[in-house]
Amino acid sequence: MRVLISVYDKSNILDLAKELVENGYEILSTGGTYSYLKSNGLEVVEVSEVTGFKEILGGRVKTLHPAIHGGILYREDVASDIEEINKNDIKSIDIVVVNLYPFEQKSKEIQDIDTLIEFIDIGGPALIRAAAKNHKRVSVLTDPKDYEWFIKKLKMQAISQKDRTYLALKSFWLTSYYDSIISNHFVKVFGFLEKEFRHKTIPILCDEKLRYGENPHQEAIIYEDPLQEEGITRAKVLQGKKMSYNNYLDADSATKLISEFSEPCVVIVKHNNPSGVAVDNDLPKAYEKAFNSDPEAAFGGIVAFNKTVDDKLASALVEHFYEIVLAPSFTKEALDVLSKKKNLRVVEYGHIHQKKDIRAISGGYLSQDFDNKLYESIEVVSLRRPTEEELKDAIFAWKVCKWVKSNAIVIVKNQSTMGIGAGQVSRVDSLRTAIRKAKNFGHDLKNAVMASDAFFPFRDSIDIAYEEGISGSIQPGGSMRDKESIEASNEHDMFMIFTHMRHFRH
Repeated sequence: MRVLISVYDKSNILDLAKELVENGYEILSTGGTYSYLKSNGLEVVEVSEVTGFKEILGGRVKTLHPAIHGGILYREDVASDIEEINKNDIKSIDIVVVNLYPFEQKSKEIQDIDTLIEFIDIGGPALIRAAAKNHKRVSVLTDPKDYEWFIKKLKMQAISQKDRTYLALKSFWLTSYYDSIISNHFVKVFGFLEKEFRHKTIPILCDEKLRYGENPHQEAIIYEDPLQEEGITRAKVLQGKKMSYNNYLDADSATKLISEFSEPCVVIVKHNNPSGVAVDNDLPKAYEKAFNSDPEAAFGGIVAFNKTVDDKLASALVEHFYEIVLAPSFTKEALDVLSKKKNLRVVEYGHIHQKKDIRAISGGYLSQDFDNKLYESIEVVSLRRPTEEELKDAIFAWKVCKWVKSNAIVIVKNQSTMGIGAGQVSRVDSLRTAIRKAKNFGHDLKNAVMASDAFFPFRDSIDIAYEEGISGSIQPGGSMRDKESIEASNEHDMFMIFTHMRHFRH
């Protein structure tokens, strides 16, 4: 019985090799692995002794030889295979232990392309695929975590067909992931567009199984994209329960919205929609304004900050029930205060950077560029121009509106949301919802401004806004009836701004 061992990651490989020898296996090996095992006192046969061919091209060619691949790929139940390996004096290889050059790690460290290319493994994937293809007879080990249970079963002569199939599938996923890392990295390095290639794979790593999905009867897993070093999956949970599926969705929404602002900002999110947003140089004041925008919706929501949370702010937070508090950093004193709420998730997040938005649908996936723009231009299309304060509020409202589910209306005054209408089937219904919410909590809408994520199809929204004292609007424009909305604004001495960019969010 023979085993081929060729590994870059030598974790636990010495223990595995010793156990294999004790169980009667002859070890074949190459390069650094051969030297490592030999120097630790193990009897090892160098692959070149079997092939009769020394390594060439600086080690690029070592195991690509019929004496090796024939020993892995022959089938016990095919007479012609047995005849050929006997004729060519090829001996069986029953176990293949291989892991790959660390291209993923090196791609983050090495800028020189020629140097990096040398970390593209050739022989390793070929050995893995050969062994996995012939898993009816051959066991393939690619993960050091599998060594211990494999040896236990081997000693009991209990390696089953199911075990070999599991190991084979694991290895196919590994080589697929490995190739995906390489192709995605070089698409970026060589400046090609992904759309130029029909076949596409996305490398993802299973991070952990979540308690459940949106609802308790749905299973859920969170995956990491190894090509993205930033994002909510990299956030640190400093205290509290584990993040849930819905927690991740809400946290993602909150951090994307808050990343639109450089000034001190607070975002409160509930069910993937903002319920309150405010900016103020005094962060506790910004929090108070965001909370007062819609105190009912804030209950059980999540709060995100784009500046450090201190103990004063933490003391205000623990007065209410929240699922999560997010911030780029927390003072030690703030963490002491927040620790009073044992179940409160306190999460430290970094930068948000995303290139693609991918969504599963029945039969496939939808992919689009991430919405990382705000507007094409700011064009005042009404006779009345906004004041400096109105323009600031309009742009603030536009930033918030971008992250509200369509149809979206956001009403803002003094850099704080007054009312938000989200997810209605008509735009005027979203406006009525935003107005109703604002009035419910006693907000004065006189001289407030409103933002709409898409154009107004009729002038009715402008007329209703005027009746409530709203002074103007910001919207993309582009309706066949734009003229009617502009005329309505002029009749009511309201300003209207076109951004020439829509922000639907479904």
